[in-house]
Amino acid sequence: MKLSEKLNRVVRVPRLSRRRTIAALAVAVVADGLQFLLVWLPFADQIIDVIAMVLTSWIIGFHWLLLPTFVMEFIPLVDELPTWTACVVAVIVLRKREQRALPPEKPVIEI
Repeated sequence: MKLSEKLNRVVRVPRLSRRRTIAALAVAVVADGLQFLLVWLPFADQIIDVIAMVLTSWIIGFHWLLLPTFVMEFIPLVDELPTWTACVVAVIVLRKREQRALPPEKPVIEI
């Protein structure tokens, strides 16, 4: 098995549904909101960032745009911007575009 095939199995991208899109956006908005509200707690930002990264990757699949967003959250003043929301919207748009380009999945008929 090739390395690319192994990576594709590990980092499988789920098909975006309306439910997954809404859940990912909800996680991003809540993460940005909590960071704004809990700015006075010393390590709250970092904990929220780790949780947001894991949940977002679990819901819509890992995308390379999530890594710079995760790193940007550690930069002072930049972490006050709604970076998770912007990144999740960008990833959803890119994934929808990718899925439109793919041929439709054939239904599986079991006999």
